[in-house]
Amino acid sequence: MGALTLANQMTLLRLGLVPAFVILLLYGRVGWAFAVFVTAGITDALDGLVARRRNQRTALGALLDPMADKLLLVSAFVVLTLPGLGLVNRLPVWLTILVISRDVAIVVTVAIISLTVGHRSFPPSIYGKIATGVYIVTVAIVLLFNYLGRRSVLVDVGVWTSLAITLVSGLHYTAHVRRVLNEPPASP
Repeated sequence: MGALTLANQMTLLRLGLVPAFVILLLYGRVGWAFAVFVTAGITDALDGLVARRRNQRTALGALLDPMADKLLLVSAFVVLTLPGLGLVNRLPVWLTILVISRDVAIVVTVAIISLTVGHRSFPPSIYGKIATGVYIVTVAIVLLFNYLGRRSVLVDVGVWTSLAITLVSGLHYTAHVRRVLNEPPASP
């Protein structure tokens, strides 16, 4: 099976939508940015579904899919934190820092463990998947209410839910790392 499966093409589309999303938001085209973000979110849901249903799981997809998710969400969080864009609803700087720091900590931890102890398995946890879903919904809510030009309690709910799942998933990941480090190395 070729690496450019339909699922991988959807992931590449999502990667391509990231700069369009950022540019639209920076130039005040919030409605279009919202539409692009929702399209990217739909491709995120569909690429995994297509890969499973058509048995199109590939090493390229396993690498690109989380990269596309992180790039989209980090871009959205950073831009929606920026002052001076005239947005009615912005994400708090502290939340953006926590969300990005959690992801950086995970990548750095995996790299350090792989380099010092040897390869260990770190499959995505259910809490990490829930976190991604919560972040997508939070960004979509912030974008929607910016498009509508009004504040909403749903934005606050999204912010605090994002904080909670960031902390829960970070603690769960820390516990998982401890378990992995206490396991004997896999035999070659």
